This record gives sequence, C-alpha cells and structure tokens, in this order.
Amino acid sequence: MLPADLLTAEAEALDALLQALASSAAGRWTVEFRFEGLRLLPLVLRLNTALLAAGLELRLLFADMGATALARRDAGEGMTNIASFGDQARLQVSGPTEGVLLLVGASQAEYGQVEAICAAHGGPVVLLNPNLEDATVGIGSVARQRRRGFLAQWQAAYALLPQSFSALRRAWPGDWELYRLDADGYRLVASFERKPDGEQQELALSGGQSQGLGGNLRALGDLIEGLQN
Repeated sequence: MLPADLLTAEAEALDALLQALASSAAGRWTVEFRFEGLRLLPLVLRLNTALLAAGLELRLLFADMGATALARRDAGEGMTNIASFGDQARLQVSGPTEGVLLLVGASQAEYGQVEAICAAHGGPVVLLNPNLEDATVGIGSVARQRRRGFLAQWQAAYALLPQSFSALRRAWPGDWELYRLDADGYRLVASFERKPDGEQQELALSGGQSQGLGGNLRALGDLIEGLQN
C-alpha cells in the first residue's frame, strides 16, 4: 500500500532501513524519495535523528562544504555527526572507518570519491537519493563496467518513486510494487522481485498487452485532446 503522506513514508523508510542494516554487517543500501519539489534536508535531518535514537553509530555526509554547513546549522549544536565527503576521505587516510555512513545526494561528479569512501569503509553505507549513473557514458564500456561492478553492489532498502500515471514502491525485504493511478486513486497492479524496467512496467500497467509505439501515441493524443476540451 502506498503511504498516505510524507511522514508515513519516512516511518516506512526508517523501519525498512533498520531491517536492512541489521541483515548485513557491511551492506550497501539506497533510500529514494523522488518527489518533485521535495525539501530534502528536513527529511534527511529527521532520518538522522531517528537513526541515532535507534542506537546506530552514524555519520551523515554531504557532497560539499556548503550543503554540510547548511545541514549543521539546521540540525543544531547537538548534532556532531555531520560532515562532507571530503571530511570522510581525509579521515580514512589514517585507516578504514566503521559504523554506518549515510551519503546524501551523491551525483555523477562524486562517483570516484563515493567509490573510494565505500572501499575504505568497513561498515554499512546508505545512499539517499543518489544519481551516480552518467547518461553520457550510458551505453559505453565505462557504464557497463560500473553497472557490473560498484553499482551492482547496491540494494534498495526503500524507494518511493512517483511517475506520470503510476508509482513504484519498495520497502525491504518486500518486493517492488507497481501502482497504477486510476480515477479512484492508486491501485496495486504487479509485484516484482527486482526493480522493473520500463517495458515490464508498461506490460503490467496495460494488463499484459504491450501498447507499442502506436498505442503510446494514441494515449498521448487522447490525453492532449482531453486537456484541450
């Protein structure tokens, strides 16, 4: 079932993440909230507080010093576990680190740095809303090597991904769930052991019949016509 609001989604994410972290001493996990216009920092700070309250040894990391300074300001003086990716890299010069790392918003530009941080860390790592895939090398040998290597290590602890007329949800250890937006709200249409690609989603949403290009164009035409009337 899709959560009714953001706070419910956060509670689901916390529960799923705690279960995921307990399942592996050095797991690699992702947490994703992909809402347009979402104010991510308050969510991150609430999650940080909840994870610390659960007794975890946690280090919350941001990509640059500006984001780190803003997080420290909003978190208040009591939160001393907030640092930057660069701070973590410098700390690891003296040896591997332990505990849980929560990296926020890691982008393609930080790919090498994130990979190095993970290699030098002995405990679990969580990426929150990462964007490590590089579209410019999407079909090249570099992309294939990344997907088979570093990127293949990660599992989704929690994901809530609204789309145009559907939504994907995953709460570990459950399956991926695909919901279709109908006139009376979202309806569960399929479950998957692994994250479904676009074709799998299209088949499920259309009742097992692929619409193909013609069907997609007709649907788009119907939508435009409906908006014009």
